[in-house]
Amino acid sequence: MLDLGIHPEVAASDWQLEIGGLVEKPSVMGWQALMALKQVEITSDFHCVTTWSKYDCAWGGVPMAEILDLVKPTDEAKFVLFVSHDDYTTNLPIAALFAEDALLATSLHGEPLSVKHGGPVRVVIPQLYAWKSAKFIRKIDFLAEDTPGYWEQRGYSNTADPWLEERFSGEEVPGWRD
Repeated sequence: MLDLGIHPEVAASDWQLEIGGLVEKPSVMGWQALMALKQVEITSDFHCVTTWSKYDCAWGGVPMAEILDLVKPTDEAKFVLFVSHDDYTTNLPIAALFAEDALLATSLHGEPLSVKHGGPVRVVIPQLYAWKSAKFIRKIDFLAEDTPGYWEQRGYSNTADPWLEERFSGEEVPGWRD
């Protein structure tokens, strides 16, 4: 389990997610509101930039499509920036949130998400390297311009495609944002 070395322990009852930026309906939701949304379980692989993978992870949580429906990003919103309780950040094009397996995870293999796995709530974007799946999530900002996150500012790939082994800046496939 890789992270910044800070392990914020936020009780589910105290957890809140702020969603704002270029959205029609900014939102601040707590645990109860999140759990009232559609819940799914997906099984996907999880790929770390350090070359290991964890296969068949059974994540439970809220599909990102539900979040998009709730806040209604404006046409100007092209990117998202995730902010975590440990102040970690990572960026994505908004298109990544439309993937069927993109979600706000609250469980792993049927158990509540532990702190070591980024609980109580983390982002899961299986089609990208794990650093794009922010742990300890507390905020989602919808943006017009791309804003590099923690690792992207330190030379990691902005696109993070594990199948193309895009680990470092300069390895991205042209046309990714098209």
